[in-house]
This record gives sequence, C-alpha cells and structure tokens, in this order.
Amino acid sequence: MRSMLQTLICYLVLSFGAPLYAADNADIAGYVMHIQMTPAVCSFDSTRQKQRKCLEGYSLTISSLLPEVPVGRECETKSSAKLSPLQAKVVARVMPDENARVQLWQGVGGCVPMNASQYFRKIINFAERLKVPSDLTSPNTIDVQKENLRQQFTKLNPSLPPNGIRFTCQSSRFESVLTEIRVCYQKNGQYKQCSSHIVTGCPNDFTIKGSY
Repeated sequence: MRSMLQTLICYLVLSFGAPLYAADNADIAGYVMHIQMTPAVCSFDSTRQKQRKCLEGYSLTISSLLPEVPVGRECETKSSAKLSPLQAKVVARVMPDENARVQLWQGVGGCVPMNASQYFRKIINFAERLKVPSDLTSPNTIDVQKENLRQQFTKLNPSLPPNGIRFTCQSSRFESVLTEIRVCYQKNGQYKQCSSHIVTGCPNDFTIKGSY
C-alpha cells in the first residue's frame, strides 16, 4: 500500500535538509491532522468547486494540521506564509490551493514553535508516513463499516492506536458520506490517542464518495 506522498520522497530528500522540528512549545499537547475526502467535500460545497482540488480531481487533501493548545489562546500571525517554489510544489500535492495554505498559516502560526516553511514540512512528513486504505482513493463510490475502515488504518499503520483516528460524515438524502478523517499526533510526530474533545461524527455504516 502506497503512502500519501511516497512518490515524493526524492523531492523531500533533495529539498529539505534543515531539521524538521523546532523546539517544542510547552503549551502544545499534540497535533491533529485534518484530511478531507475531496470528492465529497466538493460535491457538498458549491463554493469550493472552482478550487484546484475540485477541478483536478484530488481524492484526498489535507486541510490543516492544528496544534492542541489551551482553549482561548490566540493563534493568529502576520508572519509570512511564503514558501520556496520547490517546497510549494511539494506541498501542493496534498494542499493544492495556495490561498487556503496562506489562510491556514495565518490562523495557526502564532501557536506553533516554527516558521511557515518548517510547519509545512511537518505536514509533508506526516502525510508521507501515513498509509491510507485503497477504499479512500477508489474511483468507485462504496459503502463501508466504520470499524472495518479503522482496522484497515491500524493494520497499515501499526503504531496508530485504534482511537488515534476519527471520522466525520455529512448526511446526504438517505446516507451518511465520509467528509473528513482526523489523525492525532504527539508533539514529536508519533501517533497518539485522540483527546476526548475530538469526536467522531459518523454512524457505524457510511459511504465513501469516489467521484464528483
């Protein structure tokens, strides 16, 4: 099973020689990566249908990597989100819309102990290591059981605990459609159990949308 960014390892080796992580921030309890099921998100939200991820038929995209910080802490930043052309090209494989990347950094940059380049390298590293079940990238729309999909993830990623992943769904007529997957990490990048406030939003059975 291929990882999300296995084909980009050569870019990572050539481009990112700097240390991956800056010093830890004591206020951060961990990170949560939000992975969008792009066909479903694009079909539900007409305002996004002109975004690159919808126009070019992405199966999965990463919407954010959010630090777990104390409630009420302000995370906005005015620091630059500019990336080198090569790094921007790599990041675009999983976060294709530049405006969305800029907005993400402006919203979380004040709460992470790193600059924008280091932050997006962190996302790339997480995405490269996470192996995803083939059901999530199939061109076909299929029905799955939540626990079966969870087991597929833990089998492909042995260090991922069963409760280290959460699924979010949205109702569509007579079915629930998977729209987002959340994966929980320690500050050092290892998987961990998701905190209790990170809830699942899917029934036991739901649909994975495979086409737009």
